[in-house]
Amino acid sequence: MRHVIFRVEKERYGLPLSAVREVVVPPEKFTRVPRAPPAITGVMNLRGRVVTVVELRQLLGLPDGATPPSRVVLLDRGRRDLGLLVTDVDGIEAVERVSTAPGKSTPAIRGVARLGGLGVTVLDPEGLDAAVVALFTHSK
Repeated sequence: MRHVIFRVEKERYGLPLSAVREVVVPPEKFTRVPRAPPAITGVMNLRGRVVTVVELRQLLGLPDGATPPSRVVLLDRGRRDLGLLVTDVDGIEAVERVSTAPGKSTPAIRGVARLGGLGVTVLDPEGLDAAVVALFTHSK
Protein backbone atom coordinates (compact mmCIF):
# COMPACT_ATOMS: atom_id res chain seq x y z
CA MET A 1 0.00 0.00 0.00
CA ARG A 2 1.32 3.45 -0.88
CA HIS A 3 1.82 5.97 1.91
CA VAL A 4 2.64 9.68 2.09
CA ILE A 5 5.86 9.92 4.11
CA PHE A 6 6.51 13.11 6.08
CA ARG A 7 8.59 14.33 8.99
CA VAL A 8 8.07 16.00 12.32
CA GLU A 9 11.62 17.17 13.03
CA LYS A 10 13.72 14.11 12.14
CA GLU A 11 11.07 11.49 12.93
CA ARG A 12 9.37 9.95 9.89
CA TYR A 13 5.64 9.28 9.73
CA GLY A 14 3.34 7.84 7.11
CA LEU A 15 -0.33 7.97 6.21
CA PRO A 16 -2.09 5.86 3.59
CA LEU A 17 -2.20 7.77 0.31
CA SER A 18 -5.95 7.13 0.14
CA ALA A 19 -6.40 9.19 3.35
CA VAL A 20 -4.51 12.26 2.07
CA ARG A 21 -6.26 14.80 -0.17
CA GLU A 22 -3.22 16.99 -0.83
CA VAL A 23 -0.16 18.69 0.66
CA VAL A 24 0.04 22.49 0.72
CA VAL A 25 2.37 25.21 1.91
CA PRO A 26 0.85 26.82 5.01
CA PRO A 27 -0.17 30.47 5.00
CA GLU A 28 2.03 32.99 6.78
CA LYS A 29 -0.60 33.30 9.51
CA PHE A 30 -3.43 31.10 10.67
CA THR A 31 -6.67 32.45 12.06
CA ARG A 32 -6.68 31.58 15.74
CA VAL A 33 -9.72 29.90 17.21
CA PRO A 34 -10.68 31.39 20.60
CA ARG A 35 -10.40 28.91 23.48
CA ALA A 36 -9.15 26.15 21.18
CA PRO A 37 -6.80 23.54 22.66
CA PRO A 38 -3.05 24.31 22.21
CA ALA A 39 -2.62 21.59 19.54
CA ILE A 40 -5.03 23.49 17.27
CA THR A 41 -2.86 25.92 15.31
CA GLY A 42 -5.94 27.64 13.90
CA VAL A 43 -7.87 27.61 10.66
CA MET A 44 -6.88 28.48 7.12
CA ASN A 45 -8.84 29.27 3.98
CA LEU A 46 -8.10 26.85 1.16
CA ARG A 47 -9.99 27.69 -2.03
CA GLY A 48 -13.04 28.83 -0.09
CA ARG A 49 -13.01 25.97 2.43
CA VAL A 50 -12.19 26.46 6.10
CA VAL A 51 -9.56 23.92 7.18
CA THR A 52 -8.79 23.22 10.85
CA VAL A 53 -5.02 22.85 11.21
CA VAL A 54 -3.50 20.77 13.99
CA GLU A 55 0.13 20.82 15.08
CA LEU A 56 0.91 17.11 14.72
CA ARG A 57 3.83 17.42 17.14
CA GLN A 58 1.51 18.54 19.94
CA LEU A 59 -1.27 16.11 19.02
CA LEU A 60 1.16 13.20 19.41
CA GLY A 61 2.68 14.65 22.60
CA LEU A 62 6.13 15.22 21.09
CA PRO A 63 8.55 17.82 22.49
CA ASP A 64 8.88 21.20 20.81
CA GLY A 65 11.44 21.25 18.04
CA ALA A 66 13.76 23.73 16.41
CA THR A 67 12.60 23.29 12.82
CA PRO A 68 9.49 25.25 11.88
CA PRO A 69 6.73 23.36 10.06
CA SER A 70 6.69 23.93 6.30
CA ARG A 71 3.77 21.81 5.04
CA VAL A 72 0.14 21.04 5.79
CA VAL A 73 -0.99 17.49 5.02
CA LEU A 74 -4.72 17.67 4.28
CA LEU A 75 -6.65 14.57 5.25
CA ASP A 76 -9.57 13.36 3.19
CA ARG A 77 -12.16 13.17 6.00
CA GLY A 78 -15.39 13.63 4.06
CA ARG A 79 -17.24 16.77 5.10
CA ARG A 80 -14.70 17.86 7.70
CA ASP A 81 -11.44 19.45 6.51
CA LEU A 82 -8.46 18.63 8.71
CA GLY A 83 -4.84 19.63 8.14
CA LEU A 84 -1.76 18.33 9.92
CA LEU A 85 1.11 20.79 10.32
CA VAL A 86 4.38 18.90 9.69
CA THR A 87 8.06 19.77 9.22
CA ASP A 88 8.32 18.50 5.64
CA VAL A 89 7.04 15.87 3.22
CA ASP A 90 9.47 13.30 1.80
CA GLY A 91 7.21 11.75 -0.84
CA ILE A 92 5.12 8.67 -1.55
CA GLU A 93 6.48 5.21 -0.75
CA ALA A 94 5.17 1.66 -0.82
CA VAL A 95 4.81 0.28 2.71
CA GLU A 96 4.54 -3.49 2.61
CA ARG A 97 4.34 -4.54 6.23
CA VAL A 98 3.26 -2.63 9.32
CA SER A 99 4.20 -4.11 12.69
CA THR A 100 2.69 -3.29 16.06
CA ALA A 101 4.36 -0.27 17.62
CA PRO A 102 6.31 -0.98 20.81
CA GLY A 103 5.27 0.67 24.04
CA LYS A 104 1.96 2.22 24.98
CA SER A 105 -0.70 1.93 22.29
CA THR A 106 -2.52 5.00 21.01
CA PRO A 107 -5.38 5.07 18.48
CA ALA A 108 -3.53 7.61 16.32
CA ILE A 109 -0.64 5.17 15.68
CA ARG A 110 -1.30 2.08 13.60
CA GLY A 111 2.23 0.69 13.87
CA VAL A 112 5.77 0.91 12.54
CA ALA A 113 7.36 -0.06 9.22
CA ARG A 114 10.81 -0.16 7.65
CA LEU A 115 11.60 1.95 4.58
CA GLY A 116 15.12 2.04 3.20
CA GLY A 117 16.52 0.77 6.48
CA LEU A 118 14.84 3.53 8.49
CA GLY A 119 11.81 3.30 10.71
CA VAL A 120 8.51 4.99 9.88
CA THR A 121 5.63 5.41 12.30
CA VAL A 122 2.43 4.65 10.41
CA LEU A 123 -0.49 6.77 11.57
CA ASP A 124 -4.16 5.81 11.52
CA PRO A 125 -6.39 8.47 9.87
CA GLU A 126 -9.46 7.54 11.93
CA GLY A 127 -7.39 7.55 15.12
CA LEU A 128 -6.03 11.03 14.29
CA ASP A 129 -9.54 12.26 13.62
CA ALA A 130 -10.74 10.84 16.93
CA ALA A 131 -7.78 12.44 18.75
CA VAL A 132 -8.69 15.87 17.32
CA VAL A 133 -12.36 15.45 18.28
CA ALA A 134 -11.23 14.41 21.77
CA LEU A 135 -9.23 17.66 22.07
CA PHE A 136 -12.45 19.63 21.87
CA THR A 137 -14.57 17.35 24.03
CA HIS A 138 -11.96 17.17 26.84
CA SER A 139 -11.01 20.85 26.84
CA LYS A 140 -14.34 22.10 28.14
